[in-house]
Amino acid sequence: MKGFLAFLLAMGIIVALGDAYCFQKMNKPGESDEGCILDGKLYPFGEISRTENCYRCSCTRDAMRCCTLFHTPVGYNKEKCKVVFNKESCNYDVVQKEDPSKECFVYSRVG
Repeated sequence: MKGFLAFLLAMGIIVALGDAYCFQKMNKPGESDEGCILDGKLYPFGEISRTENCYRCSCTRDAMRCCTLFHTPVGYNKEKCKVVFNKESCNYDVVQKEDPSKECFVYSRVG
């Protein structure tokens, strides 16, 4: 029973740390009648499952609302490991500084 409670507690912490970073960008009047502009690129009105910079967005005439598809690692061995952004998978890889082919253990991430 204690093991199960510890598991539930650990999962609750992971879920709490797993929230994505979100933001909203208001559209300027007359900026575009075709969609929303983010980082110089025009996206159509509606849901955008993945932008070039790894965001999931919703574009309306009023605003563009986006959340990251990635979570930034904060809990890892910073002396032996480094963080590298993988744009293909929209995620941060944490690898050994001396041998980047080997991954490091990450125990916490933030959105």
